[in-house]
Amino acid sequence: MAHEQPTKVLLVAFTDDAAATVYAINRLQPEALCFVLPESAKGLVESAVQPHIEHMPRRWDWVTLADTIDVAACHRVLAGALPDLLKAWDVHSGDLVLDLTGATPAMAGALTLVTLPISSRTVALLPWREGEESEPIPLNGRSMRWAQGNLWDDVALVSRHEAAELFNRGMYQAAARQFREIESRVSGGQKPTYRAFADLAEGYEFWERFHYRQAWDKLKTAAKALEMASLWGGPPGLKAVLPGIKANAGFLERLVLDPAAVKDSLSLDLLAHVNRRLHVVHDPEAAMIALMRALESFAQRQLFKQHKIKTWDVQPEQLPQILQDACRTSWLNDVDGKYSMPLPSQFRALAELGDPLGHAFLHEWPIMKPLLDAANHGVLGHGFEPVKAERVQQLYDIVLKLTGVTEASLPKFPTLAL
Repeated sequence: MAHEQPTKVLLVAFTDDAAATVYAINRLQPEALCFVLPESAKGLVESAVQPHIEHMPRRWDWVTLADTIDVAACHRVLAGALPDLLKAWDVHSGDLVLDLTGATPAMAGALTLVTLPISSRTVALLPWREGEESEPIPLNGRSMRWAQGNLWDDVALVSRHEAAELFNRGMYQAAARQFREIESRVSGGQKPTYRAFADLAEGYEFWERFHYRQAWDKLKTAAKALEMASLWGGPPGLKAVLPGIKANAGFLERLVLDPAAVKDSLSLDLLAHVNRRLHVVHDPEAAMIALMRALESFAQRQLFKQHKIKTWDVQPEQLPQILQDACRTSWLNDVDGKYSMPLPSQFRALAELGDPLGHAFLHEWPIMKPLLDAANHGVLGHGFEPVKAERVQQLYDIVLKLTGVTEASLPKFPTLAL
């Protein structure tokens, strides 16, 4: 008899074919075994199946059906009994193998529906016919063949589309979780592709939370695996997204490896983050906070790169004379004893130092002032008025104008079309 790797849980649909059931159990060697059967078949299991099992499972149970013909009746019983049993056995996605050899059509349909979320394979002994590639299995005078398949190889086509939709809506953690679930259920050859998609989603989740090193590591791993999958075909749409993923990994590499105290790429990433908060997640409050931070980061970058001024630890003597008294009297941080420059003063300092960015800020100030007030009055600012999306967009457009940044220069998260 052929033997396979031990199975964690085997669920056997049983009516009266004891020989076929014994063969399946001995071939799969389950750690836990559950029969689904009519009450009248319990005695046959005890007399004709149990004595012939070569390796007794550590756990054993059964679920009895009063009606094996009515699919709704079968489903009602199984949906009520199996989830609690499998939870008690600590069964996870991909742990369950389903033997449908002895199932009536109603039993097979109900079992498939109830166990689909956690099953990894269905098996059955079917009549062998001349011309079959496999060798016949002799069983009580019958010639049988071992048939097996994984319904998840087909179901995954729908589930991966759902996971991609979660990804495209900015729900990266949920997308990663769904891709991991698909990975645990599909057949072995497909697992690396879905593992890569899960890594990809986790990478963008790290990126969305500004954990750049972890994001870079995840994207590098995912890009290599997905490129390999694309050589063998892979899901439709995979080749189209690979260049964008590689470009993102390159952006993260530059950001992570930049040793400067003020990183050049951070401002660009913050603006891209604003775009996603506003147009993908539709969260104007969070978008406005990120936009204010992005605006500040451009000032910080210019002050540090061109004038060696750290806005979080400025020395009054570094500033133009007109700002030194304000620095000494108003900008002292009582916690760490350092002088910290507020946002408007950063741009005023740039203007006083003759920097074009500072002059551009002062030129746009009359238009920006009400928009900055809206940010300040927002619920996540210091007030009680929800920020409107159009206010964020207006300020975003001004920031692009001030800084000379084009949207084409911003990192763009891919859209998955699987």
